[in-house]
Amino acid sequence: MNMSSPARKPIMTLYSGYDCTYSHASRIVLFEKDVDCKIEYVDSSEISEVLADLNPYNETPTLIDRELVLYSSTLINEYLDERLPHPPLMPVDPVSRARARLMVRRIYRDWTRLLPTCIGKDVKKATEARMAIRDGLTALSPVFAVQAYLLGEDFSLVDCYMAALLWRLPSCGVEMPPQAKSVSEYAHRLFSRRAFQQSLSEIERGLRQKKSA
Repeated sequence: MNMSSPARKPIMTLYSGYDCTYSHASRIVLFEKDVDCKIEYVDSSEISEVLADLNPYNETPTLIDRELVLYSSTLINEYLDERLPHPPLMPVDPVSRARARLMVRRIYRDWTRLLPTCIGKDVKKATEARMAIRDGLTALSPVFAVQAYLLGEDFSLVDCYMAALLWRLPSCGVEMPPQAKSVSEYAHRLFSRRAFQQSLSEIERGLRQKKSA
């Protein structure tokens, strides 16, 4: 997939999984930045062959910017925000930036890493994982009752990670309760953004289509 116009050569290449939560967050950042970037989707069975000389961990996402090769979604996304400062997706002051990084860590550690367990064969562990995600996100309801996005009224890098997570909840069997209405409204705001819609792979679009079918 080429994000650039036919007359312009992409300045970056992102190797992305078709349905990789971490890759998805990076794609959202790229489209929010409206950067000329070539997105190369890599099937899980092809990762070793394609990325063997680029990434010692053979994982997506992997970003190439001229001579620089980066892997790890958090490193890639912060690099993109510094490399392409408009629009800014991270706070300016050190304290707020630290809080944003802490929230990103919480998203990954408390919720995103549980998604594979939600669809695993161990029913007990799957149920526990779904409950942990549901309850953790429900606890954020008061935040979205008073502000549009996770860090305030402006869309940020943290919301990119949340968007990738929230989009996958129905396909993982996570249903938000009525008392989490403000979280659902927040998710709708994220999904309505043009950059988010552009970031979706065909497989990711299918996650919601299958649920509604």
